[in-house]
Amino acid sequence: MFLTKRFYIIFAILTLLTGLGYIFPLLFMVAKTLLCIFVLVVVADGLLLYHRKGIKAQRKCARRFSNGDANEVVISLESSYPFAVRLTIVDEAPAVFQRRDITYPAHLDAKGQGTVVYQLTPVQRGVYAFGRIRCFACTVVGLVERRYTCGEMEKVKVYPSFLMLNRYELLAMSNNLTEMGIKRIRRVGNNTEFEQIKDYVQGDDYRTINWKASARRHQLMVNVYRDERSQQIFSVIDKGRVMQQSFRGMTLLDYSINAALVLSYVAMRREDKAGLITFADRLDTFIAPSRHTGQMQHLLEALYAQETTFGETDYSNLCANVHKQVSKRSLLVVYTSFSGMTALNRQLAYLKLLSRWHRVLVVFFEDAEMSGYIHSPKSSTEDYYQHVIAEKFAYEKRLIVSTLRQHGILSLLTTPERLSVDVINKYLEMKQRQMLA
Repeated sequence: MFLTKRFYIIFAILTLLTGLGYIFPLLFMVAKTLLCIFVLVVVADGLLLYHRKGIKAQRKCARRFSNGDANEVVISLESSYPFAVRLTIVDEAPAVFQRRDITYPAHLDAKGQGTVVYQLTPVQRGVYAFGRIRCFACTVVGLVERRYTCGEMEKVKVYPSFLMLNRYELLAMSNNLTEMGIKRIRRVGNNTEFEQIKDYVQGDDYRTINWKASARRHQLMVNVYRDERSQQIFSVIDKGRVMQQSFRGMTLLDYSINAALVLSYVAMRREDKAGLITFADRLDTFIAPSRHTGQMQHLLEALYAQETTFGETDYSNLCANVHKQVSKRSLLVVYTSFSGMTALNRQLAYLKLLSRWHRVLVVFFEDAEMSGYIHSPKSSTEDYYQHVIAEKFAYEKRLIVSTLRQHGILSLLTTPERLSVDVINKYLEMKQRQMLA
């Protein structure tokens, strides 16, 4: 049994009245009477709560959480009391969230039911453990609380952001991908694969008119071309120490994993084959490209357990293994991070070697906080010096893009929060402009 804040307030008032009774005798008799009534009310309140087991609670949540997304947790409540009760719900969320505010009020009518809904947003992959549900029930009087321990301890696995895949799928079905920032890329010329001949409708390109078919049918007919299919798309993820840098609680590795998962999904929807390579000082994971059913689950399980290392990334080992295991010319989307030109120059020779065999797109990260600092006002000499240093780092990022372009290597400089959208836009642009071959 727990005594509420209301109990202590009333008890303090009665104690004050009793003390004043030594000055005013009539007030002492009143305080004694009120104290007796108060004791009877507390006992009655306790008996009402403890005469039966009246509260049940159960936690409902997905067995898998999506990293970086808001995941819904629902607590179902049921009361068997013949009177209304007020509840305070404390859910023992996984310790990794470091949350002490998962306390929610609820009100249940006589023998009523209710739900409490809240959301958790994990920022790292792994196994998270929920504890029990603590329900503190009190009557309308609210002098005594009874604690109920409900629910079961359970564990959930936090996977790369699969909820993002669901959003892309729903928007793709309704042709609203522009809401996610996906651009419509204008087709330049026709793709190489002919699909069918169809009736001309207003808006079709005049250059696609098939005059022989039009003459036979006595109406305009046009050729329909489709994107080249069954091309191989590899997400190549650097797991070296440079990917341990965090942005809004998530590491660059986690952002890269989420983007690689979404890119693989979009590529498979475009009938390309999606594969995966992760590496650090050695090649760690290799999944052959495929678009068969189950490939996305295979990629999801492989990405779930990836962790950064504290070592230096070995691109020479990557080149040797790619040359050995990837025989067909493919698109390699390399997720990495370069702090400056010195870091790039150490790996440039290997990137050039990869670009001779395959189409290489290097995706690296812009420091969004530094960009914001550069545009902040300057008020002292020290601020000017710090801004100059920050602008030097930003300039080196742009210089990296220019250097890669000079050597025929495609690059994408983006912020972590824009990574998924920008990578997909770049892939679609390369696809439409026939740059994957």
